[in-house]
Amino acid sequence: MKTAPSRGWTRVGILLCSGLLLALARQNPPDPSIRADAERSGPLDARSIAVVINSEDPLSEAIGTHYQRVRRIPQEQVLRVRFPPHRASLDPGRFLAIRRQLLRDTPSRVQLYALAWAAPYRVGCQSITSAFSLGLHQAWCADGCHVTRISPYFARGDVTRPWDALRIRPSMLLAASNEATGRSLINRGARADGSAPHGNFYLLSSSDYKRNTRLPAFERAVRLSRPDLRVHLLQQDALEGASDVLGYFTGLASVPAITTNHFLPGAVADHLTSLGGQITDSPQMSALRWLEAGATASYGNVVEPCNFPAKFPDPGLLLSYYRRGDTLIEAYWRSVAMPGQGVFIGEPLARPWSDRQGRLLRKNGAAGASSRRVR
Repeated sequence: MKTAPSRGWTRVGILLCSGLLLALARQNPPDPSIRADAERSGPLDARSIAVVINSEDPLSEAIGTHYQRVRRIPQEQVLRVRFPPHRASLDPGRFLAIRRQLLRDTPSRVQLYALAWAAPYRVGCQSITSAFSLGLHQAWCADGCHVTRISPYFARGDVTRPWDALRIRPSMLLAASNEATGRSLINRGARADGSAPHGNFYLLSSSDYKRNTRLPAFERAVRLSRPDLRVHLLQQDALEGASDVLGYFTGLASVPAITTNHFLPGAVADHLTSLGGQITDSPQMSALRWLEAGATASYGNVVEPCNFPAKFPDPGLLLSYYRRGDTLIEAYWRSVAMPGQGVFIGEPLARPWSDRQGRLLRKNGAAGASSRRVR
């Protein structure tokens, strides 16, 4: 993994830890004519998501159809597109045509996309989730160790309907290597709903200094520990034999022994490394290994991002939003400042905590970028 130069590191630290983040976000404010909570009747759910299926991929058909059935997604929110399956990258021209089709066919009430495939995971220099959600643009990429555009959804706890407010639809890959693991992932996400689990978040400060740049964020996140959900900061490279895992975050090219741990439904896990988002053919550990080990969502970069923490999830922000009652896709997307090169994978609608269960956390605020509080 490439190491960010000191000047770049300083800039990222400022973005994450000072009021300048809010000023940056205001450079691209939402259209004031769009109501943030238009027609909101509750949390994002099956009425708010479209499942996108690749008609040329039998596995995509099987997983997408199962997802519609389990989540009871209305038929008009099942959208089919066509492109060659099993390729790591989708041609930008083909992608733009597909995205235009989706924008035309997606019902206006839809706020989210579930993309029912593991590959392609990339479009040009972007991840496919950022391309579908934010659009294809060089500003979301970086050649070498440079920062990218800030996501308008980052730390926006006040935005409950991202399409209505920001004209973006956060997306997540329902990624699986076969139908059995895809079904297991979907069923696991559904079982998480309303479970109010008691478990543990593990934040591992690894010996790999290049990949341990989230340590300051880990130290902030420890403040969120509670009797029913304890946050542990451990000075070690791997977790073995842990039970009741709800979160596992570390920085390594490959994480050993992940299958020895028990992940609860709704668990989130990721590792900061260069190419974890190359889901089907990474030379490092693929983020897909987390899902196969029992996690419900993960994240990884599809091109070399350098070791900027802003290009990876902030676990304190993620936990804050998740614990207050957000869906998994909302919490994960809000936690990444620069998601242009990173791909989100997992079951997007998992929602272990209700609004009422998360009320105390909302009052206490989030452990992360203080310029945008959890609201």
